[in-house]
Amino acid sequence: MSLVSAHVLDASAGAPAAGVEVRLSTTEGRELATAVTDADGRVTELGPATLPAGTYRVLFATGRYLADRNQSAFYPQIEVSFTVTEGEPHYHIPLLLSPYSYTTYRGS
Repeated sequence: MSLVSAHVLDASAGAPAAGVEVRLSTTEGRELATAVTDADGRVTELGPATLPAGTYRVLFATGRYLADRNQSAFYPQIEVSFTVTEGEPHYHIPLLLSPYSYTTYRGS
């Protein structure tokens, strides 16, 4: 099982955001994994089962997703930085998306 997972919900449509590219990388920009959200807006496997303690980034490529729905994208990509600490079993990064705003939090 991957240490990191993600979920994208399209708040303007009231539905999961399928087809959003999601990338996991180090803060130095080294890409660790790339995935695309499934029909439920989820990426259950994003990267390795473990990561060294440190800060990482998840990048959501929201511009293409919104453009495919004929919506403008004020935020063409959304980057969420988060800290991995030793001993934590899992990190879930949810994103609530609309064309002009977004919200994220630490999920479970």
